[in-house]
Amino acid sequence: MMDVPAANQRQPPFHQWAGQNGWSTAAPRGPLCDPLPSVQHLSLGSPSDPRPRHALRQASDRGCLGDLGSFSSRNNTHRSTLFANNADPSVQQIVPNAHVSPVDPAAGQGGNIPPCSLPLMSKGTQPCKPQQMSLYPPHSPYRATSHHFQPPYVHQGSLNGPQSSHQKPQPITPPSFGQCVNQNPQCTPQPAFQRANAESAVSAGYIHNYASTTSPVQQQPQWTHVRGTLNESVPRVAAQDGNIIPQVGKIQSPNSESRYGLDPELLPSAVKVIAEDRAEWEGKVFVSEPFCRLPPLATTSCMIEDRGNASPFAILSTSYCVPCEGQTALLSRLPLGAVVTPLAKQHAGEKPLPVCKEPDCVVGCGWCGASMCPAMGWQDCGQRFYCPFCGKLSEVPWQHYQPTKGVDGVRVDKDMRPELSMGSYEILNSQRGEPAALLLAIDVSASALRGGHLEFVTQQIQTLLTSLIGEGVSSDVRVGLMTYDSRIHLYDLSPALSRPHMLVITETEDLQLPVREGLLVPLKDCIYGIDSVLQLVPQFSAECDDSSGVPVELPVRAGLAVLQALSCPGKLLIFHTASLIEMGHTNSSSGFFGSNKPKSIFQPSESAVSLAKECVRQGCGVHLFVLSQQDVGGAWPGNVPYLTGGALHTYSHLQGELDRERFIADLKKIVETDTGYKAELRIFVSKDLRVSGCYGLFIPGPSPGRVAMATLDRWTTLAVELAHTRGLDETRGVAIQTVLSYSTQTGDRRTRVHTLTLRCSCHLQDTFRHYQAQTLLAFYCKKMYCAVLERPLQELREELQTEITEALASYRKHCCSASVSAGQLVLPQYLRALPVYINSLRKSEVLLPGLRSSVHRRLQQRCQVLGMDTCSTATHFYPLLLPLLPSTENSTPPKPEQALRCCAVSLEPRGLYLVHAPLALLLWVGAQVPASALVELFNTNCFSSLPSGETKLPVLENPLSVRIRSLVNTLNSQVPCARKLWVVKQGDACEEALQRHLVEDKSPNGGASYADFVYHLHVNSVRLLQ
Repeated sequence: MMDVPAANQRQPPFHQWAGQNGWSTAAPRGPLCDPLPSVQHLSLGSPSDPRPRHALRQASDRGCLGDLGSFSSRNNTHRSTLFANNADPSVQQIVPNAHVSPVDPAAGQGGNIPPCSLPLMSKGTQPCKPQQMSLYPPHSPYRATSHHFQPPYVHQGSLNGPQSSHQKPQPITPPSFGQCVNQNPQCTPQPAFQRANAESAVSAGYIHNYASTTSPVQQQPQWTHVRGTLNESVPRVAAQDGNIIPQVGKIQSPNSESRYGLDPELLPSAVKVIAEDRAEWEGKVFVSEPFCRLPPLATTSCMIEDRGNASPFAILSTSYCVPCEGQTALLSRLPLGAVVTPLAKQHAGEKPLPVCKEPDCVVGCGWCGASMCPAMGWQDCGQRFYCPFCGKLSEVPWQHYQPTKGVDGVRVDKDMRPELSMGSYEILNSQRGEPAALLLAIDVSASALRGGHLEFVTQQIQTLLTSLIGEGVSSDVRVGLMTYDSRIHLYDLSPALSRPHMLVITETEDLQLPVREGLLVPLKDCIYGIDSVLQLVPQFSAECDDSSGVPVELPVRAGLAVLQALSCPGKLLIFHTASLIEMGHTNSSSGFFGSNKPKSIFQPSESAVSLAKECVRQGCGVHLFVLSQQDVGGAWPGNVPYLTGGALHTYSHLQGELDRERFIADLKKIVETDTGYKAELRIFVSKDLRVSGCYGLFIPGPSPGRVAMATLDRWTTLAVELAHTRGLDETRGVAIQTVLSYSTQTGDRRTRVHTLTLRCSCHLQDTFRHYQAQTLLAFYCKKMYCAVLERPLQELREELQTEITEALASYRKHCCSASVSAGQLVLPQYLRALPVYINSLRKSEVLLPGLRSSVHRRLQQRCQVLGMDTCSTATHFYPLLLPLLPSTENSTPPKPEQALRCCAVSLEPRGLYLVHAPLALLLWVGAQVPASALVELFNTNCFSSLPSGETKLPVLENPLSVRIRSLVNTLNSQVPCARKLWVVKQGDACEEALQRHLVEDKSPNGGASYADFVYHLHVNSVRLLQ
């Protein structure tokens, strides 16, 4: 295993500014230390240097990168490259033409060294063995109980933590960043790896910056308009990704400035990574075959051709080259697993998923239950096959026997059977279940009747049901209706009755249905009866006092009883208005933020979990519409809906036009979305691996390799973690299979099979080169958001930071050539965007609550993000910042895919910008936007009269309005829930909503900026190797 020092003790608090910038209050003990004492390319200037400051700025000839030659003058702003003469000829250093003031060489050699300003590793500690400490608690419901090959835990201070009041920091000189491409000649990849083997690296050389050392106060900053360069003391250079942003008219925010003077534009850009992948794969066909190369990113839209491997939209592996040995996997410090979307939607131009009938399909393994797939190996002329998931041989039934041909032993009917040639296919089972039902529950308590929105709700339900009748296909769906206050009102909708009969149930503790017939009737037979009841609902009179609230579990239990009585799955739509209370015990959140006990506000109550388990067994998905949003107080009702595959939708009494439009869109999408019911997902992996954990929105069972779900749709995504049990055979590779058994809307029982075959390698470098940042982000997100149920938030943030730091140290030690200096930040090519993704995850509202963070909003956001697929997760943690007006240098309108970096520096006062995230859509309007643009888009020519907040763009017939409204509609169609458009004006009080999405800057809740986080990762990763 990797020989790295580990800090086994928690460190004392330190400087005041650490907490204000989101850093941990942990610092190394002992005397003042140099963070990088052995680095030749890094030089820390001493603040007590006796020479005047102008002398330090004017020092020359012996710069911070002396072996690279001298830099160009201040007036030269174009990009140039200087190649260093390294001992290793395969290493090239590419340094931008930066304007750097060389430092005094004696400054780094004297005794006046500034104190460490980061929570660095202690040098005298000893590494701990994997068995000494486990990263996961044994009682975690999402993980298996046995632990093999646990990585060592090295404690580090967290970047985001509480504040402490101590001494002020010493000034840290900012580095200039370039790019380094290096290869290790000893770890040359095999020719089969068809991706480039270059790694991006950033060489850091320190220059003096005599900015104020006063700690910024953690409060809402005011953005200012700067006419000129962003920072006169540190001249800017061209960005390494080639996107040069004009400096005139930019927005300067204290949140955009790095504590250490780093230029964020010179750091690896997630926008550039996405753009490069789109340029390579957009509109093209990716051939998915066994042992294939890295697939396109999840944010890239391309065609997938299945030639024996599942589509990457269905299964994404964290690494497409699995290490053969468990110890090698530990050295990478990165997780081994997959992100699974069983019902992923196919591209419009792709072939539909092949369906074969169960009697005609070749039977899978009789030992472990794995389904037939191309990974099976045929022997004895096709009479038996080898199962890679259990390592046993199975006999082929005589009715499915076909001989093999060729040296590889391929069956002669391979191309005619999807189970033998396709990575993804579906089996239509002979067994048929009951069709799914649609059950509607409407709150008619006193609060609902006073609200004045019941008439609108019932009208929209009528309109939706009528549209289903017109479609024809959905006219056979069985529909039920009930109303409730403190009692349950069921309706007999039998066609034989002249009008529906109301059945009132007063004993709600032990629900007993008086009748069964007529409660669920085909829509085409009961549409007129439902219409008559819906017309009368707004005219009901309040018969019960609901001042104490109505438990939301009441309609859930009633709807579940109806479905159980008729033995069918279905969707339960609840329209609730009364105050929210829970029937059982609720968890108190007092002492949560200051306690290390495994007690969390995210933990659902026992009654909610018990009710959700009953819904899962029946296949009942709960969708809750809360029509009177409660910002403060009240129980959160979202646990049962999200644990059953449903969702929680909140509105403010449906009084505004925007809320009503969102309600209509949500209702329509829920009813029309293709859904699987009573689902069970089984996960099979090669016999030398095991499923050690499974994370997502579901109730954990006894085995992480078997997950039961009430309902699921195209968005439902889970993360699977794998671990080694023994060494892998490099010639056989690794196979991962997911088998989903579910029922359709019509009652058909189907089994969808996805199989992914990966290569193995004994070289650690091959594993690093086949990781993808977006897949790792989705995996870490689901894992950490599930862990908040059992573990403190600060511990999770520290774990994320520790794993990434150790991964960078391991890559530097085992995969880089010796000529790479300690001043260079080295990243694998396809993990360039990982630091900005991980930093955004660490400072999200779920893991790092701010002063204005609502508990209900954090609970809601956790569940919404847990259910996202990889593409939506990447967009959530790094939103798209789209310019809507042509820049000052270019008169042509920008393309929607030309996204900018998520930082305040990207915003111009003369511009319009659209921020797109799965849960938010913001339109930022600069203070100097041309009046013509305001007239074309908002029908007003005055910036001050433009309202901010929730807005609906007026329908105007001009190119700008048509283009932006079309873009908004396109983006809304790509997300699972409807969103309202928020207009954010420059300098307005609601700009904090925008700042939460500028993930490269310091966040309002105290999260560190991207530049500071990268600096922290680099310093600690180098420290680990010393």
